[in-house]
Amino acid sequence: MRNLEAKFPLRDLVQARERAEAIGFAYRAILVQCDTFFATPHGKLKLREEAAAAWLIHYQRAHDETLQLSNYSIAPVSDPARTRAILEAALGFMAQVRKRRILMSRDDIRLHLDDVEGLGQFGEIEAVVAEDENPEVYRPAVAKILAALGVARENLLSASYFELMRRG
Repeated sequence: MRNLEAKFPLRDLVQARERAEAIGFAYRAILVQCDTFFATPHGKLKLREEAAAAWLIHYQRAHDETLQLSNYSIAPVSDPARTRAILEAALGFMAQVRKRRILMSRDDIRLHLDDVEGLGQFGEIEAVVAEDENPEVYRPAVAKILAALGVARENLLSASYFELMRRG
């Protein structure tokens, strides 16, 4: 699976949600997530836990000046506590990120409005890219969304939440 992603800091999640709704995004859910990251030689590996489910997610990103193309794989996890303990013992713990996420969507584009514990508020745009599709077709749509949210190109972040946490 692939997605094209843009991440950016936000000052006001309520205002961001109102602006997103004004350009056609629909509210889908509020998710409380805990992501545990493990040491790996290639890409990133995290265990994502929510109240009702958990997944193991491995991804690699191709960094670009403004947007990042990610290749990722997801597998459901039936016993997250045991899986986390095994992965920590085998690979090593790197970081844990806790967040409250407002999930919105429009067509094949997801918008996450995140309140990240210890970091602050952020937005994340993810355009889901089919295997046979050129990710470049999403760049204009992502640029329009960023403009509607009042996000300048120079404010885009290339680091993940756990990388931002490690920088302190």
